[in-house]
Amino acid sequence: MHHISDLNYQDLKQFLVNQLNLDKKNSSMRANQLWKFFYQKGYSDFKLFSNLPSKFKEETETDLFGEQAVLCGGITALIKAGYETLVEAGYSPEMAYFECLHETKLITDLIQEGGIANMHYSISNTAEYGDYLSGPKVITDKTKEAMKEILENIQSGNFANEFLNDCRQSNDGSGGPFMKSNREATKTHPIEEVGRELRSKMKFLNSQKLVDKEIN
Repeated sequence: MHHISDLNYQDLKQFLVNQLNLDKKNSSMRANQLWKFFYQKGYSDFKLFSNLPSKFKEETETDLFGEQAVLCGGITALIKAGYETLVEAGYSPEMAYFECLHETKLITDLIQEGGIANMHYSISNTAEYGDYLSGPKVITDKTKEAMKEILENIQSGNFANEFLNDCRQSNDGSGGPFMKSNREATKTHPIEEVGRELRSKMKFLNSQKLVDKEIN
């Protein structure tokens, strides 16, 4: 168990071997990336952590789980499924886009500001009632079981191995064939096509972009 004042590059490499089940080659690569990251952020002595082994393991696993099951993988799959359901039922792609994607910002802003109860307080009674009635039908016990499997895949180190194995097949810094094929599928999904058209008419979205692809 290392204290931050004792931490060095070799300690970080050994931690990655012991805690994340990476082999020595991959632990060296990952340790180098992390070491550079913390120096770039101004944390040359890792002041971000009070106790690296437990804190870092928890941060890594919860971060990966949140990204995969909720914040990125979960929400995008839910948005696309909702959009497809409406369009397949005969509703216009434009209305499906607004209801299933565009309005997510309002809801997430309310949740971030004051929690789920705050969001419920702020929306209509109809929307709140529908939340309680239909939410559990979409996110079921089977969904939670799938989430547990995702977490176990992360904890075991299998996800890290899968990710690195995919990257090695391209070795160009932009992801492997699995990532590239899914990235292309996302770009060509109908919700992206209608979204580009609708967003081009929302001039307010162009004033302060979070992502400018011409720069980053």
